[in-house]
Amino acid sequence: MGRRRHPSPTVRTFLVSTISQRAYPAHAGAEERVDLLLIGHDAADVFLVEQMLAGSGLDARISVADGLDTAREKLTRRTQCIIFDLSAPDLERIEGLRQVLQLSGQAAVVVLTGIDDVHLGTRAVAAGAEDYLVKQQVDGPLLARAIRYSIERKRSEETERRLVEARMMGRENARLERGLLPVPLIDDPSLRHDTRYRPGRRRALLGGDFYDTVQTEGGAVHLMIGDVCGHGPDEAALGVQLRMAWRTLVLAGHGGEQLLGTLDTVLGHERRSEEIFTTLCMITIAPSGRTARMHLAGHPAPLLFRGDGEGGREVMALPEYAHGPALGLVPGAEWPTTEIDLGESWALMLYTDGLIEGRIGEGSARLGTDGLVRLARKARERGASGRALIDALVTDVEELNGGALTDDLAVLLLSRSHHLA
Repeated sequence: MGRRRHPSPTVRTFLVSTISQRAYPAHAGAEERVDLLLIGHDAADVFLVEQMLAGSGLDARISVADGLDTAREKLTRRTQCIIFDLSAPDLERIEGLRQVLQLSGQAAVVVLTGIDDVHLGTRAVAAGAEDYLVKQQVDGPLLARAIRYSIERKRSEETERRLVEARMMGRENARLERGLLPVPLIDDPSLRHDTRYRPGRRRALLGGDFYDTVQTEGGAVHLMIGDVCGHGPDEAALGVQLRMAWRTLVLAGHGGEQLLGTLDTVLGHERRSEEIFTTLCMITIAPSGRTARMHLAGHPAPLLFRGDGEGGREVMALPEYAHGPALGLVPGAEWPTTEIDLGESWALMLYTDGLIEGRIGEGSARLGTDGLVRLARKARERGASGRALIDALVTDVEELNGGALTDDLAVLLLSRSHHLA
């Protein structure tokens, strides 16, 4: 077998010329001025390049440097292309090219070689140059087309690099946000825990809504769901802080009004504006699983699903008559307790107002809690339970709304029944 042959200078000239003609047809309109930096020691070669470009139709502004030190001084942010003569005697060719590439920034690099250095030109492209040209084979139009091609190729590479960086950053942010979503602490095998979370911000994984579930020593189960006003990253971060503070306080043995008062203080210290407030619903289920205590801080009341031993179903909204203001609104506020009779078989669904503020038709009417109860009854009649129940409700709400909901949405469903689980 014969040795593999590299393309001849004539073939390369033809290929570059053909590609450039397709990318830049002769009848193209006016184009922007190109800022060039020409690095070369031979004044005759520099003059030749200037003359070729002068008659090529390329609107070029040329700066000349006789070495790397001068090139560093003359390189600016406007420089779009560097033409580098590989035959400069004060540089070790490829090593010199690497230094040029290091200082080039976003500028494209085109290499000039002699007739005996074609293979060196190939190595130059492999090292990072956008193109190489053989001095004895190049003319004005070919040089101009090669410069245009190299600039566009460099722009494409820079765009791709930024896209890759954006994707990597997006994946890192997604992992971070997923890590901030809570993992319920429940040891009771008779309890089923289902959630759905969707931020209103586009392409976000975390919004201002937050929730958590913790079972403490002794068997009591604590549920919480909250909503920081607003939809941005600051609100999402504040929601995470409040959730973590709530879990810490619960595990430390705090509860009821005392816990809410402490959260109110945390909110006051951590919020970026005094106008920021947070609604919250908190429920503590007794170790027996038959009764619970509820505290509402300006938040919609949960839904209670109850069933008897024969599988009957009852859906109701828990009473809202005993409630206090949202956190962050009233200094020294009070949050009364509501006692709840759960029964033997039950499910509690806590949710944020994003689920009930959707429209129900062409007018301005909103779904509200009563509308959600009606939808929940229909979903239960269809046999939906657990996560399927949540998904069915969200689907029905969006259909009534005429499209996706724009607010943050969080739903937490805790079930204690083999019928509802």
